[in-house]
Amino acid sequence: MGLYERHAELLSLREEIGRAAEAVVAAYKAGKKILLCGNGGSAADCEHISGELIKEFKIRRPIDPALREALERAGRADMADKLAGGICSVSLLSQSAVFTALCNDVGYEYAFAQQVCAMGAPGDVLFAFSTSGNSKAVVNAAVTARACGMTVVGFTGQGGGMLLPHCDIRINVPETETYLVQELHLPVYHEICALAEEKIWGDCR
Repeated sequence: MGLYERHAELLSLREEIGRAAEAVVAAYKAGKKILLCGNGGSAADCEHISGELIKEFKIRRPIDPALREALERAGRADMADKLAGGICSVSLLSQSAVFTALCNDVGYEYAFAQQVCAMGAPGDVLFAFSTSGNSKAVVNAAVTARACGMTVVGFTGQGGGMLLPHCDIRINVPETETYLVQELHLPVYHEICALAEEKIWGDCR
């Protein structure tokens, strides 16, 4: 059963979900990366998505033929069979030393923005999570990402809050309670990961 049979309330977001997947595919093909930020449960979502992008999700992802050939020349064909194609993604929560230093030295509201400033580049994508849409830290990251020439995909609840105007792709699910918003974000980002994976590696099966 597909996403929209399981969650009919998300049908109105089908186009935006598809656009988010296309943004991931475009970044991958251009050798770019996905950055992710959010607070609390949304921070956990960022780590979750990063894992789905870096490793195989639903289908086999062959590695680049040039890498396979190089590993075989090095006598490590076994590694070529174990490794999989991945989409470069970085959760901005994962560098705890950097993150806590930024929170302490410049303030939490700029902790994501500074990392975007350092790592972001034109063609990259920012997945910005805020259930209310009003997290200053996430909004500042989105503003910085757009200034860097990145595509911003905003994941919010109904309405979208202050984040919405700073997003190129807007996935504002139809809930307002934090936990209910998060419950809908999970199947949405799984769908994005599955769509992107299929578009990149679907012909390799």
